[in-house]
Amino acid sequence: MKIAVSGKGGVGKTTFSAVLARLYAEEGKSVLAVDADPDANLGLALGFTPDEVAEIVPISEMKQLAAERTGSSADNFGKFFKINPRVDDIPDKYSKKVNGVKLLTLGTVDTGGSGCVCPEHVILKRIISHLVLHSDDVVIMDMEAGIEHLARGTADSVDAFIVVIEPGARSIQTYKKVKQLAMDLGVTEVKVVANKVRDEQDEKFIMDNIGEDLLGFVHYNQEVIDADRQGKSPFDFSDKAIEEIKAIKQKIDNKLAK
Repeated sequence: MKIAVSGKGGVGKTTFSAVLARLYAEEGKSVLAVDADPDANLGLALGFTPDEVAEIVPISEMKQLAAERTGSSADNFGKFFKINPRVDDIPDKYSKKVNGVKLLTLGTVDTGGSGCVCPEHVILKRIISHLVLHSDDVVIMDMEAGIEHLARGTADSVDAFIVVIEPGARSIQTYKKVKQLAMDLGVTEVKVVANKVRDEQDEKFIMDNIGEDLLGFVHYNQEVIDADRQGKSPFDFSDKAIEEIKAIKQKIDNKLAK
């Protein structure tokens, strides 16, 4: 099972990713949660303490690792380095485990809009490709709003591509943009989870704009907000959120089992 979760910042995709990962772990599955969002706060949502999260070094910041694996150095930087380095040992070696879930923090590489490809960027792309195509774990990837981390041949191997939105026009626009990008990469199945839903009016707005791509609702929840304020996992605070996401998970499982 390989699931990529996308959405604008603040819509709750990290909360959804964390609860989904812990639900799979609760079933006894081997689960790897991948933080591929520049904000990198999936660790807290899974149950790590703030001090434990502060000690995690994102893969993108491991310059020596990138240099060793790609064969780059100060002498040949910008000239020649491997674009297919070995990465199969990285997830197990550099992930941290909490509540039955392994966390791998990728971080991001700022190319300054230049579009350049650096050793760190190559490593990140290769790791994601490995996890999607070759890993035996259930992989839950907390992505940034776009799907730039995914490449052709990798994106269409993801079992479920889920966009988390909230009731609002900007969120709907993000979903439509992600769906178009996904289709350009050969992904035909892009699903939606609506978060922070308050009432029937919100539900109708979502259904009118999303239609059959909608997997379900996660309603506005003060317990989830309290968990976030305390830097705790929402899984340990809200039975309601767990049940709503569990129902969405069941739809994902049923669809993929067909």
